[in-house]
Amino acid sequence: MRLYDLIDGEIATVQSFTGDMELQSRLVEMGILPGIRIRRIKTAPMNGPIELKVRDYHVSLRQVDARNILINQ
Repeated sequence: MRLYDLIDGEIATVQSFTGDMELQSRLVEMGILPGIRIRRIKTAPMNGPIELKVRDYHVSLRQVDARNILINQ
């Protein structure tokens, strides 16, 4: 399952990433690492970014990038 597939309000654990190293580096800098619990808060209108809660802060992530994060529920 991918982070993109979560419904707003659901919580999951990051399993791994797909995509290039540039994306993976950016995700790690944002605190999105394998083993971290992550909550999908909401999606901006008109296919905008997804708001996530990672640890104790909120980040926004493009939907195309959310498709590259594999999760376990």
